[in-house]
Amino acid sequence: MFQNILLAVDGSPHALRAAQVAAGLARQFGADLRVITAFDPVPPYLGEPNLQHAISARMKEAEAILHMALQVVGSIPGELCNDLLEGPAAEAILAVASTRQNDLIIIGARGLGTLDMLLGSQSQKVLNHAPCPVLVVR
Repeated sequence: MFQNILLAVDGSPHALRAAQVAAGLARQFGADLRVITAFDPVPPYLGEPNLQHAISARMKEAEAILHMALQVVGSIPGELCNDLLEGPAAEAILAVASTRQNDLIIIGARGLGTLDMLLGSQSQKVLNHAPCPVLVVR
């Protein structure tokens, strides 16, 4: 059913549960899995060398998040790829899903405790604009 799954992680407990679900589906369907994480752009007005230090720090944090998710996923029968992306999370997820022609996006939700905002803002943006089905994991 699903052959090309996209998992977006941010290090939250919901994202790690999403990684477990994504791994299970990838194993069940023999699907390829792409794991991504996005980090916010660093404003250029910081100047050098502060700009490079800030970029390095954000990339190091994103790499740790990605590594944690890959450990949760473990081995799968299909291809396992990963990417670090710079930019707002929802836009990065949507761009990858469109470019890679994913047939499922799996993301974690962040409950905010109110009835009209059950999802985090990035999850909501992905749900509203995704080119394929989206599975939101709590």
